[in-house]
Amino acid sequence: MTAALQVSGLAKRFGEKTAVDHVDLTVPQGSFYGLVGQNGAGKTTTLSMAVGLLRPDEGSSRIFGVDVWADPGQAKALVGVLPDGLAMPERLTGREVLTYLGLLRGLPPDVVAGRAEELLSVLGLKEAEKTLVVEYSTGMRKKIGLATALLHGPRLLVLDEPFEAVDPISAATLKTLLRGFVAGGGSIVLSSHVMALVEQLCDHVAVIDRGRVAAAGPLERVRGEGSLEDRFVELVGDGEAGVRELSWLS
Repeated sequence: MTAALQVSGLAKRFGEKTAVDHVDLTVPQGSFYGLVGQNGAGKTTTLSMAVGLLRPDEGSSRIFGVDVWADPGQAKALVGVLPDGLAMPERLTGREVLTYLGLLRGLPPDVVAGRAEELLSVLGLKEAEKTLVVEYSTGMRKKIGLATALLHGPRLLVLDEPFEAVDPISAATLKTLLRGFVAGGGSIVLSSHVMALVEQLCDHVAVIDRGRVAAAGPLERVRGEGSLEDRFVELVGDGEAGVRELSWLS
């Protein structure tokens, strides 16, 4: 079966710094795949190259077998992306954002209207019907960003820190929605540095450390007998036992 996402040898350097160092990842169809790592480990850069937002120095990326850089139109039609620090039209309402982006993708107006209505309702944004995006809270921005990613009916979702700054009630809604997407045959790649969240949602996981893959595979195999957090610390920890106290507080 063709992988939902296949990245091979992805590498990216910014000046003297190597942000991503020849990453190989295979995301099986129908999987909920977690990408975990410390801040600055290279997760966002890897995902940006994988979906066509950032051109790699080396390597390739394929979405359901379609080369992201050789055939970007076809590849991007198959994927919905929620990038970190998502920018969108600030002076539009949530419905207007969905309408604008849906029409830009070439969807029929009646389809856009129906999907926008359903997404706003499911994501709890109906009460903000007339609120401009510039006035949205961080959590609301995450939700409207997810709505734009789902609008065109993608087969793969790539989500960079989708639960950051989202309140518990909204988070529960998002989890239900994402689980339903996978149960319906979709595939998801989710990046996070919150191990408990990844353990709760994902069936596959990759640990990224200093731009390289430290471990990857089914969740049960990667974490072993302990928790994912214990395994993560074992893989990427610096070997120091505990944290030293501040001299003026001891």
